[in-house]
Amino acid sequence: MNRKQLMIKKTAKRAKAKQNKIVKDNPQKNPKVGYISKAVRAQMELEEQQKLAAEASSENTEAPASEA
Repeated sequence: MNRKQLMIKKTAKRAKAKQNKIVKDNPQKNPKVGYISKAVRAQMELEEQQKLAAEASSENTEAPASEA
């Protein structure tokens, strides 16, 4: 690569880096979620099921107390 091409490449890289630092005026309300692995998804689903089970069990214990 000759010297002129190298300088063009460096200036383009600097311009792109400078553009990346600028915060957009109206960012997306729902930004894209990054990749979530299968293991992490399984863990999240397990935690959600545990929460639902805990809520269901708490409702069952509260129901007889309110009736009496």
